[in-house]
Amino acid sequence: MPLEIGTNWAGNLTYGAERIVAPTTVDEVREALAGASRVRAVGSRHSFNTIADTTGLLLATSGLAAAPVIDERAATVTVGAGIRYGDLGAALQQRGWALANLASLPHISVAGAIATGTHGSGDRVPSLAAAVAGLELVTANGDVVTLRRGDIDFNAAVVSLGALGIVTSVTLDIEPTFEVSQHVYESLALERVLDSFDAITSLGYSVSMFTTWRDPQTIDQVWVKRRTDADAPAPAELLGARPATVARHPLPGISAEFCTAQLGEPGAWVDRLPHFRLDFTPSNGDELQTEYLVPRARIAEALDVMREMAPRVAPLLQVNEIRTVPADELWLSPSNGHDVVGLHLTWLPAQSEVERLLVELEERLLPLGARPHWGKLFAADSPALHEAYPKLADFRGVAERYDPRGVFRNDFLRRVFGG
Repeated sequence: MPLEIGTNWAGNLTYGAERIVAPTTVDEVREALAGASRVRAVGSRHSFNTIADTTGLLLATSGLAAAPVIDERAATVTVGAGIRYGDLGAALQQRGWALANLASLPHISVAGAIATGTHGSGDRVPSLAAAVAGLELVTANGDVVTLRRGDIDFNAAVVSLGALGIVTSVTLDIEPTFEVSQHVYESLALERVLDSFDAITSLGYSVSMFTTWRDPQTIDQVWVKRRTDADAPAPAELLGARPATVARHPLPGISAEFCTAQLGEPGAWVDRLPHFRLDFTPSNGDELQTEYLVPRARIAEALDVMREMAPRVAPLLQVNEIRTVPADELWLSPSNGHDVVGLHLTWLPAQSEVERLLVELEERLLPLGARPHWGKLFAADSPALHEAYPKLADFRGVAERYDPRGVFRNDFLRRVFGG
């Protein structure tokens, strides 16, 4: 059915589509694609750039939200592409199952998150895309293609940027449910982070550091999420940082009422791994986001860059989250081939000023091997992206084979591919 065309979640982009539809079945997806010359899929609209934009047909995957089907023997769940992680998590928890990881927000859609390489945090827990065991997509000519882990095109098709077709369902690895407790530590000296980075990030199942860079010598908060069935007890202090005595929001001065429970209170994985509760909708239009995934071996150099640029960064920044992601084999994953550390930057809604600053940041970070997150704001052009993502040229060949007419090609992909 046709829908009203609107904006992305942050409100910094108005979609340029002629029309938008929200099919609920594979047949309706095929019908929508029939005769269409330009199509893009859009999920929960949490991208901050034009990756989902088009001048043709915008196909909303929100209607592709079939109930989860669990295969207990295979330890997998198959879901509609448009389902949100929080809704999937609640359904799995009811059945005694869990996903290995979740992103900061449980509000994002499964297909959109994996297509852009979105991740959570944890030294031993790969990105959300690495949990994909299979997917189904519809190509521009209406063919329904199913790919499973180990198939020849699988590693190209998971983090796909929407270039191969419309993903209609996804199969994910699952495991038995588990509990997590969350502990926050305040005011950790940056020098201690540089000296003991591995020790800090290994303190829990998932560890995130937050800072505003207003004090370039201090990391403001460290969030340690422990699996109660496996991890060591939370330390009484963390290299001089003291545990928070009240719940904290990642942004200073903001109420923590919509954050997931802290202060060591155990709870189900789905209620602790995200930073924010599913029943809270984060404010629209109040932020922009960028993320650079830096090779873990070079994180000290990257943090030195951030410290040196703090006087330029801090006036535009709300908060910088620092978290770890282990390597995977997916071609366009930001963690392809080696472990990475994400420098996630939540900016004030000042796009022109932020974009100018990104040019300077990338001049310092990209030579360290940093890779921009596909769904966030970045300045890199095609040559820089090809250097950052060594499999990008191979991926373009797969995209041209699946979509020879360029139906799913938009300005974003032309910028990425070049030529």
